[in-house]
Amino acid sequence: MATSAWLLGRRAARWRLRAPLGSLTSRRAHSLLPVDDAINGLSAEQKQLRQTMAKFLQEHLAPQAQEIDHFNEFKNLREFWKQLGNLGVLGITAPAQYGGSGLGYLEQVLVMEEISRVSAAVGLSYGAHSNLCLNQIVRNGNEAQKEKYLPKNMPGFSTSKKLDKLGMRGSNTCELIFEDCKVPAANILGHLSKGVYVLMSGLDLERLVLSGGPLGLMQAVLDHTIPYLHTREAFGQKIGHFQLMQGKMADMYTRLMACRQYVYNVAKACDQGHCTAKDCAGVILYSAECATRVALDGIQCFGANGYINDFPMGRFLRDAKLYEIGAGTSEVRRLVIGRAFNADFH
Repeated sequence: MATSAWLLGRRAARWRLRAPLGSLTSRRAHSLLPVDDAINGLSAEQKQLRQTMAKFLQEHLAPQAQEIDHFNEFKNLREFWKQLGNLGVLGITAPAQYGGSGLGYLEQVLVMEEISRVSAAVGLSYGAHSNLCLNQIVRNGNEAQKEKYLPKNMPGFSTSKKLDKLGMRGSNTCELIFEDCKVPAANILGHLSKGVYVLMSGLDLERLVLSGGPLGLMQAVLDHTIPYLHTREAFGQKIGHFQLMQGKMADMYTRLMACRQYVYNVAKACDQGHCTAKDCAGVILYSAECATRVALDGIQCFGANGYINDFPMGRFLRDAKLYEIGAGTSEVRRLVIGRAFNADFH
């Protein structure tokens, strides 16, 4: 793992590409708050991975985040995806023999978190690519399929018009159309007519990895809100010194840190071979609902400024809400957890 993390750092150091400045970036610059990964129990290599991703993303994604949301399009998606590939994070859980980085689900959560900290929409696309797609091939594909990426341009397969979504704009979503679709036998993942089992078998890990999205969103809210509270003045003092604002800072921070510990520990357990549906549902249930609450608190801290689109606070809220719906709604997750307890008493 140390070698893989070191390579990620070396790859990141080589990227010095031009970052286009969009006209819709926030008018007030901000700096990222430090993340205390000693509290989070990360190794030196995992800390380096976070630092590498944060530095890379501030240079190559942050200047475009508001523009991506506004236009519901990431114009430089292909170029950016190639950069992620060169960093080694697209195949982060794939074995090195297939060109992956051979790291674990905790590292994948960290990358998901840091991308979502800058743009939750791009983070969602990353999660779909690296976990829903690539990791399924790693888990279920045969050797030939693992050696070659499965093609998608099969007869009878097409896509409908892109949906105009409330949030996660720029992470394009559409209906997939299969009309007399012909799939070559060599492309069957798992066993014939058992595709639903492949899909459902990966749902626990999907929920775990996607939990990095709410973590990144909560950290983004703090990144913007804490400096604002110590810049904005009212009644002759910084508004962060008002007791009600101190309470909101405390609530936002503790929600984030509680979620981090839960997500990271479940990821560590999965990396050690102990993966339970109850806790994979639990981490995304809790982190998603906390992210929505934290985003609302962030808007409240900004007051009227939180309600205008010169600031990204509204984007954080719209993006956070998706995680209470996607990968099984909060209601479904509660059913999963409740049924797991009921099964112990049969």
